[in-house]
Amino acid sequence: MKIGILSDTHSYMDDRILDHLRDCDQIWHAGDIGDIKVTDQLRTIAPLRAVYGNIDGGDIRREFPEHQIFEIEGVKVWMTHIGGYPPKYSKKMIPMLNKIRPKLFICGHSHILKVIPDKHREMLHVNPGAVGQHGFQKVRTMITMKIKEGRMYDMNVIEFERP
Repeated sequence: MKIGILSDTHSYMDDRILDHLRDCDQIWHAGDIGDIKVTDQLRTIAPLRAVYGNIDGGDIRREFPEHQIFEIEGVKVWMTHIGGYPPKYSKKMIPMLNKIRPKLFICGHSHILKVIPDKHREMLHVNPGAVGQHGFQKVRTMITMKIKEGRMYDMNVIEFERP
């Protein structure tokens, strides 16, 4: 199963982003969607899982939860917008991480692409960076990866220059 992972669109979407998602089986958005039109566009390509972020208004918060916890292809996934990263997780995340014990922890918010194995928790932390135009990032990023039979592999970082 091929997954497209993005975050921090801040109401921005373009055809280049969509083109990279066209062969994905699912799309996951880790918050700061900005405008419901973004998720409407993503849903035309593949099934969508998303969480709201700190900039998202009531319409997005009514449609998407703060946390998505699910299992896919034998991988337990937890996706949220603000979570921190190894070893500097948000304080409220630590007890939840210990209880949920995901194999893949995805969050956005920082606008900084990070893929960090957390050996202590036996999980992979992924922040796809920001693919929108709002923020300080010099390069906009998103990730695609494959998941099959409990394995995560073939991860690719897709970069877009700022206009």
